[in-house]
Amino acid sequence: MYESESNMIVGSERELPEDILARFAESRKAVAKRTMIPWGEHCTECVWPTCYSTCDLYQPRFDGRCRRFVEGMVRIEHPESVNSYLLKITFKRWAKLWSVGNTRLYALPQADRLEHRDQWLAGGIQLFPVRALRAQAMRKRYSWKKRMARRPARSSEAPNCMLMECYNPGGVAVSMTLTVRGNPGEIPFQSLLLMQPGFNRHRIGMGEIEKFIDISSRFDVELAPNEVADTCTLFFGAMDFVIDTAYAAPPQTVASQPEASSQTSRLCKCVVWDLDNTLWDGTLIEDGREKLRLKPSIPEILKTLDERGILISAVSKNSAEDALAVLRDFGIADYFLFPQISWNPKSQGVQQVARSLNIGLDSLLFVDDSLFEREEVKSVCPDLVVLDAVDYQTIPTRPDCQTPVTDESRKRRMLYREQQVRDTVQRKFEGDYFAFLRDCHLQLTVQPLTETNLERVHELTQRTNQMNFSGNRYSRSQLHELLRDHETDTYVLDCKDRFGAYGIIGFCTVQRQQNCMTDLMFSCRIQAKRVEHAFISYILHSYRRPGTTDFFVNYRKTKKNAGPGQVFADFGFVTLGESDGVTRLTFPQDKEIPDDQIIAITDLTKLTRLAT
Repeated sequence: MYESESNMIVGSERELPEDILARFAESRKAVAKRTMIPWGEHCTECVWPTCYSTCDLYQPRFDGRCRRFVEGMVRIEHPESVNSYLLKITFKRWAKLWSVGNTRLYALPQADRLEHRDQWLAGGIQLFPVRALRAQAMRKRYSWKKRMARRPARSSEAPNCMLMECYNPGGVAVSMTLTVRGNPGEIPFQSLLLMQPGFNRHRIGMGEIEKFIDISSRFDVELAPNEVADTCTLFFGAMDFVIDTAYAAPPQTVASQPEASSQTSRLCKCVVWDLDNTLWDGTLIEDGREKLRLKPSIPEILKTLDERGILISAVSKNSAEDALAVLRDFGIADYFLFPQISWNPKSQGVQQVARSLNIGLDSLLFVDDSLFEREEVKSVCPDLVVLDAVDYQTIPTRPDCQTPVTDESRKRRMLYREQQVRDTVQRKFEGDYFAFLRDCHLQLTVQPLTETNLERVHELTQRTNQMNFSGNRYSRSQLHELLRDHETDTYVLDCKDRFGAYGIIGFCTVQRQQNCMTDLMFSCRIQAKRVEHAFISYILHSYRRPGTTDFFVNYRKTKKNAGPGQVFADFGFVTLGESDGVTRLTFPQDKEIPDDQIIAITDLTKLTRLAT
């Protein structure tokens, strides 16, 4: 379900290749029940309705809300898909899909009837003759959908995974972050979904989500592109919690309900290697590590696949510790994601690789020298492609392995690595959030406003609401004036951790002669990561010099920024008074500056200017 009442543009199935439409139709055979999450059009920094009147980038829809998708959510009828339709979305910068979450399940025929009724009501709203009445009806209809989505599930029946389907018509992969948020202060569940060119199907197990989120309580869910340019177009199918018989099913179920796959259209997303007499000559348990030799051209083949963005894993009957040691000895261990090395049937290992990577079995190519092992895997996973190890040197020239080498493809393995490590670390430090943050190795780079970063700072000042402590919005001309203002120090904040980069996330101005912070704002992307605490500590240390006065802050407190504004109380700022809605805070010169030592700061501002 989606905001149908505010998005009445209809597209055509002719916009998608026939083989892609067939892929969207496959899941309807496997999905028994689904939720009806009412996806809406939102902004990563939105705090409505304040931003409607303050944001320079606000573009109104008919109902007054902000248009963050170029054409809205374009419906493409496709009765054979899980939802009975697809959604074409062209994202602007800062755009995201968002909804309240629920696990209330519906059988597909019932869900189809509710979707049809929703479309019928949306069409009826469009017929309202009075413009104001029509806009009000749009808002009320979507609000009702969200209230209905907050209702608890009617039975103990629960979904087994979240199913996300997407067709990427572009030539490069699009990185997206799926976030499920529970109560304020709780660590959210996050998963990196890489939308490669072509069809993508991601299944996220409920067990993984429930390690962080109590799905029986209120929660929200969002899907946001990571650092993409404007006009990034994607087509979405299923985006719901589901009971999917193809996910983590017993072998006989998987075999009896295969996912249809076209050999002519499939693209290999991961090559899964056997080890003994496949990747190397010899048998580890019989010959020992010292007698094993990599087969000819293996390093070059692995490098070629990696550059094309084709992932690599291993399934082998061996001692995991010994086999991984051999991979390290050969210098190729880093290529292998989620290797499954045990004495269990190889079909189980192959299925686990697919689940860990969130890709379909029909996207795997399994290479093994044993006919028995290939047949065992094929009998359980009929959609998977198997290859006799004698033909391993043909892999780079196979039609299903022909993907272009791009900057994005070269980074694909590392994106999976980063998310794998992030998830592992979150679970490890579930009970100690500060320990978790320290282990993230958060790094904050502080630099002045420049012509190079001015445009990104402008976007930040326009979009930031909840963590904007002045309420100011800067036009481009005002930012250019700041570049020429020698009495005002400017600070642009860029943040990253050991999992990846957040980009520019903050902006601050300080009146040097007055020792006063006049502006401070952060992106919500770093909320609860103690970045604001680290930066304020840095500022207080920077402006504490012999002979200077106390440090001051101008804080325009609102309902939206009151929560994040607790940071000033955490430091022990003293309130001096209020004038024209601005609270004047001070930090005494002789007061100890708190510093929790969580975040490393790199200073590029040449703070020697403070002495001038």
